[in-house]
Amino acid sequence: MAEYSTSDFRKGIRVELDGEPYLVTESEFMKPGKGQAVYRIKCKNLIRGNVLDRTYRSGDKIKAADIEEHTLQYLYNDSASWHFMHPETFEQYSLEKGNLGDAWKWLIDGMNVAVVFWNGHPLTVTPPNHVELKIVYCEPAAKGNTATNVQKPVKLETGVEIFVPAFINNGDIVKVDTRTGEYIERVKKA
Repeated sequence: MAEYSTSDFRKGIRVELDGEPYLVTESEFMKPGKGQAVYRIKCKNLIRGNVLDRTYRSGDKIKAADIEEHTLQYLYNDSASWHFMHPETFEQYSLEKGNLGDAWKWLIDGMNVAVVFWNGHPLTVTPPNHVELKIVYCEPAAKGNTATNVQKPVKLETGVEIFVPAFINNGDIVKVDTRTGEYIERVKKA
């Protein structure tokens, strides 16, 4: 099994602590006036999401987590689980809504997503940074309301609600940033 030495500690590496996978979110080197150098790291648990602070002395080692990332195709959801398929092996995987975080809001049938695996089990799903979704419901814009930055709530085909400019109508397709959940632009009229 691969290991990381303290000199390899940096943001973004994936390590195994107490038998679970963690992502290093912060790494800090400290050299006190006297004594041995220390490394402080903050790690986010990839299963539960909690954060740990750990301190290591120079020369310590941590086991690398057996993490893989694959591109899978989103198939469907049955309201309890979301189902994905590997496009080459046709092997299917499912994740519960709690493991998806906010990713479920942006998934449409046939979309390719990045899935992180630990010991062969899917952990997290990351949709593309930008998705194009159809508006299924919105209130009509008020006439004469042409002031800048006037926004109204709309419902997208995935069931999520976002705010868009007042000129957007039912049936329009909009581009949304999945990282922030914000409207980017109107793509085309359906």
